[in-house]
Amino acid sequence: MNTKIPSYLYDKANINRLILFTALFALLFINIFQPFGSREWYPYISDFKYFFFSSLIILVGMLVVVVSRLAMLVYVKKHSISYSQYAFWVLAEILAMSLFFSLFTKYIPKEGLNRDFMEIFHKSTVNTSLVLLLPYSILWLYFSWRDKNNLLQKITSADQGSEAQRKNLIAFPDEKGVLKITIILENLLYIDSADNYVTIHYLNKSKLSHFLIRNSLKWMDENLTKDSQLVRCHRSYIVNLDKVKVLRKNKGGIFMELDAVNTPDIPVSNSYYEQVMIKFSHYSV
Repeated sequence: MNTKIPSYLYDKANINRLILFTALFALLFINIFQPFGSREWYPYISDFKYFFFSSLIILVGMLVVVVSRLAMLVYVKKHSISYSQYAFWVLAEILAMSLFFSLFTKYIPKEGLNRDFMEIFHKSTVNTSLVLLLPYSILWLYFSWRDKNNLLQKITSADQGSEAQRKNLIAFPDEKGVLKITIILENLLYIDSADNYVTIHYLNKSKLSHFLIRNSLKWMDENLTKDSQLVRCHRSYIVNLDKVKVLRKNKGGIFMELDAVNTPDIPVSNSYYEQVMIKFSHYSV
């Protein structure tokens, strides 16, 4: 019971929701169902007076809650509140509202003068507890569900962000699986191969850079091009389609011009032309 209560119980917006929902619930519940024999206490007053008196009582009761929750907001700035303390806090709210209701019932309507004050206070405490604890419990469950739902959305968003970040980083290992370099995808231009080596061409601080790795272009194609804008366009080339600014066809074949200075035109061979065009149309939308 000494465990600290969750922050959503003293969140300012949730306190406003608590006050408004409890007031509306109590007003409708008391006037529609007239519970606990409350209407029998004053059989001679009109329905309008009953509504007026009950509304006045609920209004003052909500003022008690407002003052109580404002005090809670001030208190939690320097102290934590345990579950047992929160239970006593709610009990104090109930007793304060019951006291006001008892005084009102005893001295405002003339019929109350003949009733015993302690009897009124006892019944009002029981009735106030029943009327308040139901909306309090409903809102507690709602706040808990809302808090867990927000936490789940944050975790999901963080996972998606991490996944996106991982996808934006391309890791290049050698033929033994040892990581040699990692490059942000938007900085990668193209990859070419010669014998058992591949050369990675990328931008580093806006300057063209190269990195040589002992590995095959086939491995690069099978492991790096899936679900990315990288595509194999030639037996010796993989290109980043985001860096292609011109795709042209002439007598010498099909070539791609990259959006970076001092880079060669990348050839597109007939055997890879179809997959290049499919992927090009997808990433150019």
